[in-house]
Amino acid sequence: MRKYEIMYIIRPDIEQEAVQATVEKFQNIINNGGEITKHDVMGKRRLAYEINKHRDGHYVLVKFNANNAVLTELDRVMKISDEIIRFLITQDVA
Repeated sequence: MRKYEIMYIIRPDIEQEAVQATVEKFQNIINNGGEITKHDVMGKRRLAYEINKHRDGHYVLVKFNANNAVLTELDRVMKISDEIIRFLITQDVA
C-alpha cells in the first residue's frame, strides 16, 4: 500500500449534517481496503477564486494508505458527487 493525501472542498451551501455525512462517506470508501493516518476537517474557508459561483467551501484534508482499487473508487465517487466543488489526490512522498 502506498501513502496518499487528498484535499477536497465541500459546497458551502449545504447544512452541517450533510457535510458530516459527506466526510463519513469518503472515510468509509478509504477504510474499505485502506487505512486513514490523519484526518483534518479544516472548516469553512474562503476560496482563492470563485468556483462554480461559490466563494467559500468546507476544506477537508485526509492522509491515508491504500492500494490502487481504493484510489480508483475514491476518484470515481468524488467526480460524480454533487457536494464536492474540487478535489486533489496526491501521493505523499514524506
